Amino acid sequence: MGIGGIGGLDREAHVAEGTGAAAAPRTLAEALRARGDEGLAALLRARPDLLNPVPNDLTQLATRAGTRGSVVRALERLDRFALQTAEALAVAPDPAPYPVLLGLLTGDEGDATIGAALPGAVALLREQALVWGEDDRLRLVRTARELLSPSPQHPSPTGLGPTVAEATSGMSPGRVQEIIGAAGLAATHDPVSAVAALTGLFTDRARMGALLDEAPPEALAVLDRLVWGPPYGEVTANPAPPVRWLRDRGLLLPVSARTMVLPREVALHLRGGRAHRAPEPVAPEVAVLREHRPQVVDGAAAGQAYTALATVEELLKSWDKGGPQVLRAGGLSVRDLRRTAAALDVTEQVAAFWLELCHGAGLLASDGAADERYAPTPAYDDWLDLPPAERWARLVAPWLASTRTPGLAGGQDAKGRALSVLGPDLDRAAAPEVRHRVLGLLATLPPGAAADPETLFARLRWERPLRGAAGASGAGGSGDEGAGPSLPDDLRSRLARWSLAEAELLGLTGRGALSAPARALLNLPLAEAASPADEGGGVEESVAAERAATLLAPLLPEAVDHVLLQADLTAVAPGPLRRPLADALAVLADVESKGGATVYRFTPGSVRRALDSGLAASDVHAFLAAHSRTPVPQPLAYLVDDVARRHGHLRVGAASAYVRCDDDAVLGEILADRRSAALGLRRLAPTVLAAQTDPASLLDGLRAMGYAPAAESAEGDVLVTRADAYRTPARTAPVPVPDGPPAPDATLLGAAVKAIRAGDRAATAVRREPSAPTPAGSLPRTSSAETLATVQAAAMTGSAVWIGYVNADGAASQRVIAPVRVEGGFVTGYDHTADEMRTYPLHRITGVAELADDQV
Repeated sequence: MGIGGIGGLDREAHVAEGTGAAAAPRTLAEALRARGDEGLAALLRARPDLLNPVPNDLTQLATRAGTRGSVVRALERLDRFALQTAEALAVAPDPAPYPVLLGLLTGDEGDATIGAALPGAVALLREQALVWGEDDRLRLVRTARELLSPSPQHPSPTGLGPTVAEATSGMSPGRVQEIIGAAGLAATHDPVSAVAALTGLFTDRARMGALLDEAPPEALAVLDRLVWGPPYGEVTANPAPPVRWLRDRGLLLPVSARTMVLPREVALHLRGGRAHRAPEPVAPEVAVLREHRPQVVDGAAAGQAYTALATVEELLKSWDKGGPQVLRAGGLSVRDLRRTAAALDVTEQVAAFWLELCHGAGLLASDGAADERYAPTPAYDDWLDLPPAERWARLVAPWLASTRTPGLAGGQDAKGRALSVLGPDLDRAAAPEVRHRVLGLLATLPPGAAADPETLFARLRWERPLRGAAGASGAGGSGDEGAGPSLPDDLRSRLARWSLAEAELLGLTGRGALSAPARALLNLPLAEAASPADEGGGVEESVAAERAATLLAPLLPEAVDHVLLQADLTAVAPGPLRRPLADALAVLADVESKGGATVYRFTPGSVRRALDSGLAASDVHAFLAAHSRTPVPQPLAYLVDDVARRHGHLRVGAASAYVRCDDDAVLGEILADRRSAALGLRRLAPTVLAAQTDPASLLDGLRAMGYAPAAESAEGDVLVTRADAYRTPARTAPVPVPDGPPAPDATLLGAAVKAIRAGDRAATAVRREPSAPTPAGSLPRTSSAETLATVQAAAMTGSAVWIGYVNADGAASQRVIAPVRVEGGFVTGYDHTADEMRTYPLHRITGVAELADDQV
């Protein structure tokens, strides 16, 4: 239903019957008007899309609450049982008494569990303005009924078909009389009474049972195949005798020449009165897969948190001089993703997660240059200076709020285009909600308990059966057979699966169980709270992150300031190294293996790299002796001295490039070596060779031949080469894509309710009859003199008046004001619609009318 005219839902009124019915609401707007402020605030909190913009009055709020887009969003946020309740109301008579609704959910046999859960489901539907009316006249909002009711194009999630009256609406009167005659009913004088008689037969359990007792077994088998849906079946031009028997008695009714349908009343009789095969009034329990001691969980989580920090550092350090290029359409190429995965020794999916994590935390971005490429941001340097626990908190807090879903990378979008890591199409608005809910469900288990993933996914599907489902756009499918997929691979389930894996990678969970720092980050009570201040809940996100970092800090391994040198040219770091030592050792040696103890290997290339950075051999010896708990092995000392002795023996400069050496025999060897042919060398002097390549390529070529040249400046000094870090300009972290409007806070809710109440009082105020009748819904029209006289009189008497007003943009509105001053062509007064003092130009007031007594 479109927005249409204001008050469209008011046309859903029904005629009150019986004594006391006048007090019952006749429309959704009246039902909302009867609510208190808390009830209106609860509606706006549950459906924040109704607040944008704030409705003028309750009639407009009711109209907006009945629009298709808003109703679909509300249905998507219902749990399975609340949705099943709405689906049952969609196939019930309109309006439906509460006992009828209860019977559709419990069936003839009854169910105490459903009976206990149904009042809460109805209250939830009422709170969200999907259902209105008293218990004796429950009404589903028209748009929700249209979405959930059966139709040939959109079968009902219940599997039920049309009623007898709906299925026979196009049938000839003679055919209807034939059907009731075959069913053993007396002929009637009109088709309406004939349809009513047939409906009465099908809803009478005793008579319906007697009719089915006469049915052939094959006919009953046909009914069994249709009873739980879909209710439609194809038939031939000459159907089999069992089908003819059912058709002749109206147990199957034709909807086309080749299609028959099982009427709703017949299906409900065969189902024992139940609208759903398996109502689910209680949420599935999340089962415990295994249990560990909480200390073991926290220790495992802390170890993984340290690994996460090391992985992020390794990734961004490898892109210190500039990372891969950005694709024209945005994102990282598949080839560069594979290289990153190989460098980190992880799978491509895990590498995609780390890249998206760095991007979401603001540590990685594109540089915005003409030849655009990825690189660390200046925020990365600030992040490196933080203590490890705070660095971890700076990673996980953005992850919780991020809408980026790296698990989708490598797939395709709706148009068949590839989805790339760091690309523009990986945002999914439901991701933050799913992450919080997954961790929240883990928190419901005993400390140290890991959840069974299948039961966790089942619980999530029960809580939001339509979210991410293939048929969610049509608001169909709650899990009944024939009514939608079982959803093992829907987006919400995949998000939950990815959330579990990513939480383990980040150290929020250890061995599948939630850790204490994760509980603090989520504002959840801690298992061993030391004081009421540690109970969590309601604290700001920044404070929660600080609490999480405080809990994690003692669990992380202490940084060490030494290594253990070994005779095989390796060094073992017995723990995480302090940053200056780690940076210096990364230049002097290559990482051979990582883990609890990192192993570094010294090679001629790594030692030469240290000498190129400006260190002398004596500096290297002093560094090793100062930071090793073991004596410097003789092979390592020989390696350093040997590389240093040859380092700088050759000098390379620009000619394009040249090679200079005091030993002309060495230059002779280079010229005689076939590998130097590509360098274009020729002798300029006994100690100088000129090259036809640039100095950098000449350095690389000579090093590949086994020499250790050094670069020199135009003045003949040795150039010290340092690893200058490349950074992007200052970048802000990407903003998550919201899932609809943000949840309103208490201040906004209070102001919105107050404004709606004021506008409703103004809209429903009773006016005195003007001299000339005013068409309904139009603005009052009076002459300028009459307008001025009326507002002046109201200002003197302190009474309120109804005015029509057109603002500077040409938007017309009706307002109720109490004038206090009229001068200079302006009227100043208290505007009951806006609930504040305002000033209006008299020339923009279209007309004025007095209010009836006792109004506003």
